[in-house]
Amino acid sequence: ATKRRSTHDVYLFNKHIRPTLGAKPLAGITGEDIDAWMLQQIDDGYKSSTVNKHASMLKRIINIAVHWGYLGNNPFKGAAIRKLPVGDYVQRFLTRSEISQLLSACKRSTHPYLYLFVKLLLLTGARKSELRLAKWRDIDADKMQLFVAISKSGRSRTVQLSAAAFIVLEQVQQRSAALGLDTARDSWIFTNPRTQLPYTSFHIAFFRAREAAHLPTVRIHDLRHTYASHAILSGESLPTTGKLLGHANPRTT
Repeated sequence: ATKRRSTHDVYLFNKHIRPTLGAKPLAGITGEDIDAWMLQQIDDGYKSSTVNKHASMLKRIINIAVHWGYLGNNPFKGAAIRKLPVGDYVQRFLTRSEISQLLSACKRSTHPYLYLFVKLLLLTGARKSELRLAKWRDIDADKMQLFVAISKSGRSRTVQLSAAAFIVLEQVQQRSAALGLDTARDSWIFTNPRTQLPYTSFHIAFFRAREAAHLPTVRIHDLRHTYASHAILSGESLPTTGKLLGHANPRTT
């Protein structure tokens, strides 16, 4: 209910859960089965953080089974390995010079929208999916906001748009028009010229740009961290920054 689509969960289940545990009845899954399943993924070369994500999904599936009365208890409680250590999480944000390096590399990209997409992420602090799946009708020019029907938290939220962000949006419209793409209210802001649908990802083009900018460890999500960090450095309070980012929990901010 809190996700735009379930296809990714189905994909994860079919690839990582079904081959090993899919044939077992829920009541037949033991803590030992779960330990063996997690260790097999490590042997297959998956990172600890990835295995933990898969385990979290399986744990939620079984918790729902318990909640609905199909199981008496969750076998994860009997597993020796419940979560793999992943080390300290490093928060990353770009300095002004790094922002300049990255934007210059994005501008040289052959991707028609990468530069404008990255610039808009830096100017709004929006999640990549919030921009990638936005339509022109979601823009309120009077209130200077982008309306997001379903955010990561499952709630709707608004993304504040500065004058600089509106200039970028105008450039997106101009680029779309040059590509012969529709910019009517019902059109996607970032329409893939080949599919006429929103882009499924900007990652490949972004990875090439970050390598060209000599910033190999920067992720797209770090642009959101960058927006937040520069907001704080500019004097914004934590509550205000959290509101701008759409955080439901102040602890996240």
